[in-house]
Amino acid sequence: MKERLNFPYLPNTEEDRKEMLHAIGAKDIEDLFADIPDELRKRATLNLPPALSEPELIRHLHSLATQNIPFGELSEKLVPYPMSLVPFLGAGIYDHYIPSAVRHIISRNEFYTAYTPYQAEASQGTLQATFEYQSLICDLTGMEVSNASLYDGASALAEAVLMAHNINERRKVILPKTLHPHWSQVVKTYAAGMKLQFVEAPYLLDLGITDPEFVRKECNDQTCCVIVQHPNFFGCLELVSDLEKAAHQVGALFIIAFDPISLGVLKPPGEYNADIAVAEGQCLGLPPSFGGPLLGIFTCKREFIRKMPGRLVGETVDAKGKRGFVLTLQVREQHIRRERATSNICTNQALCAIAAAAYLSLMGKQGIRQVAELCAQKAHYLAEKFQGINIPLLFSAPFFKEFAVKLPVEPQKVNKALIGKGFLGGLTMSRYYPELDRAWLIAVTEKRTKAEMDALVQAVQECISAST
Repeated sequence: MKERLNFPYLPNTEEDRKEMLHAIGAKDIEDLFADIPDELRKRATLNLPPALSEPELIRHLHSLATQNIPFGELSEKLVPYPMSLVPFLGAGIYDHYIPSAVRHIISRNEFYTAYTPYQAEASQGTLQATFEYQSLICDLTGMEVSNASLYDGASALAEAVLMAHNINERRKVILPKTLHPHWSQVVKTYAAGMKLQFVEAPYLLDLGITDPEFVRKECNDQTCCVIVQHPNFFGCLELVSDLEKAAHQVGALFIIAFDPISLGVLKPPGEYNADIAVAEGQCLGLPPSFGGPLLGIFTCKREFIRKMPGRLVGETVDAKGKRGFVLTLQVREQHIRRERATSNICTNQALCAIAAAAYLSLMGKQGIRQVAELCAQKAHYLAEKFQGINIPLLFSAPFFKEFAVKLPVEPQKVNKALIGKGFLGGLTMSRYYPELDRAWLIAVTEKRTKAEMDALVQAVQECISAST
């Protein structure tokens, strides 16, 4: 350095920058951006506040952080704890209980500092933990093969569609309207340029499930795959057997997006002949955390293993015959020739996968079943309480831990009022489904107590009375 810097986080002085520009033959910084058309560059002065000192900046960040309201619960006095909200919002991210040991395990530096290691960097402990994750996911889903995880559930589904296309080279994809809208958008974005034809399967308005007759009629020798989310975005249980038969009768692949916790009580994908099964693994030991980081679970039949995206950890023996673990299959473009790669996925969320493995190990089969039963029982209890105050269920199909109701007033008003009462309300469904006016999607996990659910019903009743 040629001079003392006033800002220690800016390592290059003006003289340093001039020397670097001269070395690369550039007149000024603007030359580095010459390839960007002028109409795409904003030359106006940015409306930014003046610079802050470090103490001022820390104080400012703390003031912003205090505006966040964390999830909480009711106190013994049946009121929310100060500055917290009791959550009844789901729609893909859920407030499940996480055993304390999970955070302790993934905070160990052997895992924490080796977030997504390559083979040369991966310790045997990290590889074994990932192998155990794969084994646990296969046990949970009844599927034959699990990879070493993907980025999140939405990208895992998108990868599944691309994988199906690589397997049968067909282009027609049947995408149900009951699929999470965000996932649907991600799938279509991934497939841009692939010339895939997406056919949106409608849902039965009274049941809230995909119309199986429509799917049967649309399935033909051009169909690449049939996708179903089970439970679906509305929380309803789909007729998976009917949809599986419709897909396989024409040689299409059957792709399931599932809720991992639901498999504690529902039949796993492997038992209804799914070719590929994917999921969002956030519910397995990861907190909501503003919507991330997440975990993409990806499983398939053994016959498709060479087409599977991501990585696979395998068990082997070393030269001395001792048990060991190794990255057996790596088919993304950073590992092998680009033209042979099945995916350009750039993270497998290894630390999140290890958290899921720790959660599943700590809970065990009976623990997962108990969590699933509590979710289902409590969700049905709350649904009955709402019906008791003349708030009807929107759909009549069986549901797991989420259900939709029809409010007599706009859900936005109810949600805004509930915040003042210490509750985070459900999802306003008309945001994604304009035809579902005043529809409200509620999620109930094993953490919600009877007192909290009763208090929510009373609070909703008060909000509705104040709005009418």
